[in-house]
Amino acid sequence: HLFRILFLKLTKDVYKYLQRCVENNQDFNVQMAIKAGIITNGLKYSLATGNWGDQKKAASAKAGVSQVLNRYTYASTLSHLRRTNTPVGRDGKLAKPRQLHNSHWGLVCPAETPEGQACGLVKNLSLMCYVSVGSESAPIIDYMTGRNMELLEEYDPVMNPLATKVFVNGVWVGTHNTPQQLVSNVQELRRNGTLSYEMSLIRDIRDREFKIFTDAGRVMRPLFVVENDHRKPNKGHLVFNREHFNKLQADTGVDTAGYNDEDTMEMKYGWRG
Repeated sequence: HLFRILFLKLTKDVYKYLQRCVENNQDFNVQMAIKAGIITNGLKYSLATGNWGDQKKAASAKAGVSQVLNRYTYASTLSHLRRTNTPVGRDGKLAKPRQLHNSHWGLVCPAETPEGQACGLVKNLSLMCYVSVGSESAPIIDYMTGRNMELLEEYDPVMNPLATKVFVNGVWVGTHNTPQQLVSNVQELRRNGTLSYEMSLIRDIRDREFKIFTDAGRVMRPLFVVENDHRKPNKGHLVFNREHFNKLQADTGVDTAGYNDEDTMEMKYGWRG
């Protein structure tokens, strides 16, 4: 957004210069037309002050976008990096936006919040919580289409009233008759790394819905997987076991100095297995 504003400013300056040259019957000089400092100085100003927008329109600019990282203590640095802000006016004495909500469980720290006016409005993400980057939704739709998913255009509710609806990022893409099998197949693909580990899979048995989310900006946290299949010998136990733990512990002794990221991933077992 900021670059767009600065680039438009640059093109306006070039346009004015060319207009002057045409009116005065002068030759064009590209070096004179393009003022390289407009974009550089604009970015420097915004990063230095935190006012995100045009320098001349400081009143309409968004304040506090870039901040100086707090280095008072290690804990305060972590707190500053994980901080979230609720865009609600600080003046009002509304209690509801400040209170803990059930949906905060495991995602927001219940204790780390400032005193005074910003209490409950400025929150902190839990340390093991992360925000999804997002991935393509087309591969998972293609996979399910090849696994007997009936596309929405071909679905007839009269002929098949008990079919489970399949949603991808909130969009109804089709229906499936054996949702249990589909869910377990997609889960297996996610766990072995074929699909992105950021993908969220939700099956609502009562409403007969299977929701898949691959978009960016979802707050997520790690979970331990428990084996529920009665045919497996480790039913009721964690899939993560002592063998995995020992492999992860062995990773700490691996010397990866001088190797690139791909080679490092091959040398180490890693959290993704």
